[in-house]
Amino acid sequence: PHPEIAPASMHVAYEYDARGEMPPVRLTWYQGEDKPQPWQSGAIPKWPDGMLFVGDKGMILSNYHKHVLLPEADFRDFKPPEPFLPKSLGHYAEWLHACKTGAPTLSNFDYAGWLTEANHLGNVAYRAGKKLEWDPDQLRARNAPEAAPYIRREYRKGWTLA
Repeated sequence: PHPEIAPASMHVAYEYDARGEMPPVRLTWYQGEDKPQPWQSGAIPKWPDGMLFVGDKGMILSNYHKHVLLPEADFRDFKPPEPFLPKSLGHYAEWLHACKTGAPTLSNFDYAGWLTEANHLGNVAYRAGKKLEWDPDQLRARNAPEAAPYIRREYRKGWTLA
Protein backbone atom coordinates (compact mmCIF):
# COMPACT_ATOMS: atom_id res chain seq x y z
CA PRO A 1 0.00 0.00 0.00
CA HIS A 2 1.09 3.53 -0.77
CA PRO A 3 1.48 5.56 2.45
CA GLU A 4 -0.16 8.72 1.05
CA ILE A 5 -2.89 7.77 -1.44
CA ALA A 6 -5.47 5.11 -2.27
CA PRO A 7 -5.08 3.21 -5.53
CA ALA A 8 -6.89 4.32 -8.69
CA SER A 9 -8.75 1.01 -8.72
CA MET A 10 -9.76 -1.40 -5.95
CA HIS A 11 -12.68 -3.25 -4.46
CA VAL A 12 -13.61 -3.62 -0.81
CA ALA A 13 -16.04 -6.05 0.85
CA TYR A 14 -18.12 -4.86 3.80
CA GLU A 15 -19.97 -7.34 6.03
CA TYR A 16 -22.83 -6.07 8.17
CA ASP A 17 -24.37 -8.19 10.93
CA ALA A 18 -28.09 -8.93 11.07
CA ARG A 19 -30.13 -6.11 12.61
CA GLY A 20 -33.51 -6.94 14.09
CA GLU A 21 -35.37 -8.96 11.46
CA MET A 22 -33.03 -7.87 8.67
CA PRO A 23 -30.49 -10.49 7.55
CA PRO A 24 -26.73 -9.95 7.38
CA VAL A 25 -25.57 -8.03 4.31
CA ARG A 26 -22.39 -8.24 2.27
CA LEU A 27 -21.69 -5.12 0.23
CA THR A 28 -18.81 -4.96 -2.24
CA TRP A 29 -17.53 -1.55 -3.30
CA TYR A 30 -15.78 -1.34 -6.68
CA GLN A 31 -13.78 1.74 -7.60
CA GLY A 32 -12.05 2.60 -10.85
CA GLU A 33 -11.49 0.03 -13.56
CA ASP A 34 -11.89 -2.95 -11.21
CA LYS A 35 -15.48 -3.77 -12.21
CA PRO A 36 -17.75 -6.60 -10.99
CA GLN A 37 -18.41 -9.61 -13.21
CA PRO A 38 -21.82 -8.47 -14.56
CA TRP A 39 -20.15 -5.27 -15.77
CA GLN A 40 -17.31 -7.12 -17.46
CA SER A 41 -19.70 -9.51 -19.24
CA GLY A 42 -21.48 -6.67 -21.05
CA ALA A 43 -24.77 -7.21 -19.16
CA ILE A 44 -24.69 -3.60 -17.95
CA PRO A 45 -25.43 -0.66 -20.28
CA LYS A 46 -22.92 2.21 -20.66
CA TRP A 47 -23.08 4.17 -17.43
CA PRO A 48 -20.82 7.06 -16.38
CA ASP A 49 -21.02 6.65 -12.59
CA GLY A 50 -23.22 5.40 -9.82
CA MET A 51 -24.07 2.21 -8.00
CA LEU A 52 -24.91 -1.32 -9.06
CA PHE A 53 -26.89 -3.38 -6.57
CA VAL A 54 -26.84 -7.09 -7.42
CA GLY A 55 -29.58 -9.19 -5.85
CA ASP A 56 -31.02 -12.68 -6.19
CA LYS A 57 -33.66 -11.63 -8.74
CA GLY A 58 -31.96 -8.81 -10.63
CA MET A 59 -29.89 -5.67 -10.41
CA ILE A 60 -30.48 -1.95 -9.84
CA LEU A 61 -28.18 0.46 -11.64
CA SER A 62 -28.50 3.93 -10.20
CA ASN A 63 -26.93 7.35 -9.92
CA TYR A 64 -28.32 10.73 -8.84
CA HIS A 65 -30.41 11.13 -11.97
CA LYS A 66 -31.47 7.73 -13.28
CA HIS A 67 -32.40 4.26 -12.02
CA VAL A 68 -32.61 1.12 -14.18
CA LEU A 69 -33.77 -2.37 -13.20
CA LEU A 70 -31.83 -5.15 -14.93
CA PRO A 71 -32.26 -7.29 -16.88
CA GLU A 72 -34.73 -4.79 -18.32
CA ALA A 73 -36.84 -7.53 -19.98
CA ASP A 74 -37.60 -9.02 -16.54
CA PHE A 75 -38.92 -5.70 -15.20
CA ARG A 76 -40.92 -4.32 -18.15
CA ASP A 77 -44.15 -4.42 -16.12
CA PHE A 78 -42.65 -2.95 -12.94
CA LYS A 79 -44.48 0.12 -11.66
CA PRO A 80 -42.30 2.29 -9.45
CA PRO A 81 -43.77 3.72 -6.25
CA GLU A 82 -44.78 7.35 -6.11
CA PRO A 83 -41.77 9.58 -5.32
CA PHE A 84 -41.51 10.29 -1.61
CA LEU A 85 -38.32 12.36 -1.51
CA PRO A 86 -38.22 15.90 -2.88
CA LYS A 87 -36.32 16.39 -6.11
CA SER A 88 -32.76 17.57 -5.49
CA LEU A 89 -31.83 21.15 -6.29
CA GLY A 90 -28.36 19.82 -7.05
CA HIS A 91 -25.51 19.28 -4.61
CA TYR A 92 -24.20 22.86 -4.51
CA ALA A 93 -27.62 24.53 -4.66
CA GLU A 94 -28.86 22.34 -1.79
CA TRP A 95 -25.86 23.32 0.30
CA LEU A 96 -26.45 27.04 -0.34
CA HIS A 97 -30.17 26.63 0.36
CA ALA A 98 -29.34 24.90 3.66
CA CYS A 99 -26.95 27.72 4.62
CA LYS A 100 -29.56 30.37 3.88
CA THR A 101 -32.64 28.66 5.34
CA GLY A 102 -31.43 26.06 7.84
CA ALA A 103 -33.29 23.35 5.91
CA PRO A 104 -31.43 20.02 5.70
CA THR A 105 -29.87 18.84 2.47
CA LEU A 106 -31.03 15.51 1.03
CA SER A 107 -27.59 14.04 1.72
CA ASN A 108 -27.19 15.62 5.15
CA PHE A 109 -24.60 14.52 7.68
CA ASP A 110 -27.02 12.19 9.50
CA TYR A 111 -27.09 10.11 6.31
CA ALA A 112 -23.85 10.95 4.54
CA GLY A 113 -21.69 10.61 7.65
CA TRP A 114 -22.34 6.84 7.82
CA LEU A 115 -21.75 6.45 4.09
CA THR A 116 -18.51 8.42 4.24
CA GLU A 117 -17.31 6.42 7.26
CA ALA A 118 -17.83 3.15 5.38
CA ASN A 119 -16.05 4.42 2.28
CA HIS A 120 -13.11 5.74 4.25
CA LEU A 121 -12.78 2.44 6.11
CA GLY A 122 -12.07 0.76 2.78
CA ASN A 123 -9.11 3.09 2.34
CA VAL A 124 -8.01 2.53 5.95
CA ALA A 125 -8.07 -1.25 5.43
CA TYR A 126 -6.04 -0.81 2.23
CA ARG A 127 -3.41 1.27 4.03
CA ALA A 128 -3.33 -1.03 7.07
CA GLY A 129 -2.99 -3.99 4.71
CA LYS A 130 -5.62 -6.15 6.41
CA LYS A 131 -9.29 -6.82 7.04
CA LEU A 132 -10.66 -4.55 9.77
CA GLU A 133 -13.01 -5.47 12.58
CA TRP A 134 -14.63 -2.08 13.08
CA ASP A 135 -15.97 -0.83 16.42
CA PRO A 136 -18.38 1.96 15.41
CA ASP A 137 -18.94 3.12 18.99
CA GLN A 138 -15.24 3.61 19.74
CA LEU A 139 -14.33 4.56 16.14
CA ARG A 140 -11.43 2.13 16.03
CA ALA A 141 -10.35 -1.12 14.40
CA ARG A 142 -10.45 -3.78 17.14
CA ASN A 143 -7.89 -5.98 15.39
CA ALA A 144 -5.60 -3.39 13.81
CA PRO A 145 -3.91 -0.84 16.05
CA GLU A 146 -1.73 0.00 13.04
CA ALA A 147 -4.83 1.53 11.41
CA ALA A 148 -5.16 4.20 14.14
CA PRO A 149 -3.07 6.88 12.37
CA TYR A 150 -5.41 6.69 9.36
CA ILE A 151 -8.49 7.11 11.53
CA ARG A 152 -7.48 9.92 13.85
CA ARG A 153 -4.47 12.15 14.16
CA GLU A 154 -3.15 14.98 16.27
CA TYR A 155 -4.16 18.34 14.85
CA ARG A 156 -1.46 20.84 14.04
CA LYS A 157 -1.32 24.00 16.14
CA GLY A 158 -4.00 26.41 15.00
CA TRP A 159 -6.10 23.70 13.34
CA THR A 160 -7.88 22.16 16.33
CA LEU A 161 -11.62 21.55 16.43
CA ALA A 162 -13.56 23.74 18.83
